[in-house]
Amino acid sequence: MTHSPTRCPLCNSGGADFFYRDRRRDFWRCKDCQLVFVPRDFHLSEAQEKAQYDLHQNRPEDPGYRQFLARLADPLLTRLTAPARGLDFGCGPGPTLHLMLRDAGHSVEIYDKFYALNPELLTREYDFITATEVVEHLAEPGEVLNSLWDMLVTGGLLALMTKRVLDPEAFARWHYKNDPTHLVFFSDSTFDWLARQWQASYSFYGKDVVIFEKP
Repeated sequence: MTHSPTRCPLCNSGGADFFYRDRRRDFWRCKDCQLVFVPRDFHLSEAQEKAQYDLHQNRPEDPGYRQFLARLADPLLTRLTAPARGLDFGCGPGPTLHLMLRDAGHSVEIYDKFYALNPELLTREYDFITATEVVEHLAEPGEVLNSLWDMLVTGGLLALMTKRVLDPEAFARWHYKNDPTHLVFFSDSTFDWLARQWQASYSFYGKDVVIFEKP
């Protein structure tokens, strides 16, 4: 028997509809912000989560990885004036994006709860914050995204890379949902909801990048 989750991890709404079930997990969609999310019962432990990330082979010297990150870096750089102060949030085991942005004349710090834990960096202000393939891993995306938003100066940019949900039919075939560390899935409607909460403007770049500007 399927029980409705008590709340949405993004907007805290108590209303959600059953969205999809595979062999391992249930997925629900919030009626308010349209976030698709995995209930807590199906989350990995932190040790299991880190074990999955330790398998990643991303390296700064890998041209393919740099090309992948350029999908976010390129549009972000067109909107930055050097030297800007930035934070790469959730840099992972092979930090690379900050090097690409530093090469363009910006000052960039890195933070990751497993690989670059420096809480002091989360008390500063930044001109831009990046999070590439991070937000889908967040058990509490509302809390984290609002914290990142508060760190931005007026006119600051929050650049996110994550693949977006289309519809239940496409979701059923979607490899992205199969990663056990992927807990939340954003759609165009979800990002529009976020922008309205923040009174922010935003732009999509390709299928998996969105950049918000703080008013």
